[in-house]
Amino acid sequence: MGVSEGDLTLRAKAALDNAQKIIARTEQCESFGSLKGYEVQTLDYIYEKSRNFDTLNRNLAAAVLNEAKKSDVCYCVDGAVCEDEACKIILSAHKDCEVFDSVSKAQHAYNTAKLACGEATCVSAYGVKHLKSCRAVCVYDIDCDFAASEVKERLSDVFGEETDCVFIRGNEVKKIKIYEIDRQKNYDGSCAVAVEEREFLKKDRYDYADLETMLRILRAPGGCPWDRAQTSESIKGNMIEEAYELVDAIERGDVDGMEEETGDVMLQAAFHSVLAEDKGDFKGSDALTRVVKKLIFRHSHIFGKDKAADDTEALGVWEKNKKKEKGQSTYSESVVAVPKNMPACMRAQKVGKRSAKCGMDFLSSLSASEKLFEEVKELIEALAAEDKEAVFDEAGDVLFSAVNTCRLAGVDCEHALHSAIDKFIARFGEFERLAVQNGEKIEEMDPSRMDYYWALAKNEVKKH
Repeated sequence: MGVSEGDLTLRAKAALDNAQKIIARTEQCESFGSLKGYEVQTLDYIYEKSRNFDTLNRNLAAAVLNEAKKSDVCYCVDGAVCEDEACKIILSAHKDCEVFDSVSKAQHAYNTAKLACGEATCVSAYGVKHLKSCRAVCVYDIDCDFAASEVKERLSDVFGEETDCVFIRGNEVKKIKIYEIDRQKNYDGSCAVAVEEREFLKKDRYDYADLETMLRILRAPGGCPWDRAQTSESIKGNMIEEAYELVDAIERGDVDGMEEETGDVMLQAAFHSVLAEDKGDFKGSDALTRVVKKLIFRHSHIFGKDKAADDTEALGVWEKNKKKEKGQSTYSESVVAVPKNMPACMRAQKVGKRSAKCGMDFLSSLSASEKLFEEVKELIEALAAEDKEAVFDEAGDVLFSAVNTCRLAGVDCEHALHSAIDKFIARFGEFERLAVQNGEKIEEMDPSRMDYYWALAKNEVKKH
């Protein structure tokens, strides 16, 4: 029926003139006036019987289909057929239906708001949660407080709550801020909102695509000389640095810091994808597609036929699928695949964990500790012999044995070592403070005095 009275097309009017049965979704709309002079059955009563939006549409479709068993039915809805969920249900069940379309709610909102952008996305308020970033959007069906709240929340995420928008009720137009969408006095089926994004540098909200756009601007002729000069090789260390800063923020429980550092990690990822795109290797969308497909494949206990009753079984499914995905047919391939540039302690733990999957491991942390004692003894012998090559060799064996012992004891070795370092730093600071406080010069102390102050420092740190 379109949006306003008189929107009916000539073909639609001809269909009404020859209809055996005319049903209208609702008479609570301006375009219902186009049906004056016809005998019309309305389905407004179904609204009161339906618990939610999905149930409503199923009930509407069922009522129309039930009548269609008795005679040909001309079903009339406000706006366009493609905007009506019940119509979609009917059309999916009966491909032989004929559609007579008219002015859509989204088109009416677009024209009424006089948007300058020719690329507006159109979406119902009841599907707005699926809205992605876009240059402009027209949201229709804002027929209640709940729908208005949902629209406000999603548009705030995409455009920013302070962004101007146009609120439409019928032919009435009002300019408001996005945060005011759910503060209007009343809502009905004619209510809609239209909004355009601001200029790139004035936007309130940005997404991953905007991040890539910013990098392209910086790397374009006339952009930033530093950004233009970079390669993946030149900035590879930044990714490690930013990842460590994010982990540091997580360990400090610094939520604001986590937000900032997460953005910095994403910046590095986007930088590498833009550099790769410049060389014709791959795009950011290729990398994102790959990781989503990887998640689908590896979670076969969710999206496939595998089963996992707990997190341990889920991890097992993940590892099985990972080996299959990477074409690894031997345990050795899995061990070799551990990145060489990982921190040594982390790499040692991962190598030990992967090699243990074939059953080649110590029986327990205690049996692993026996190997550790053996390696310490060999290191001492190498030190006594002043054999530098042997010392280097045995030192590595001691460290690797220590990692295996701790791994089997359920300890995250990287975390444990960081904790030990932090503990040492705290004790050293207290050791120096106490010594200086008593007029001692650290560099002139004999070992016994140092032991004395170190013991004091340990006690002080323990208190705190």
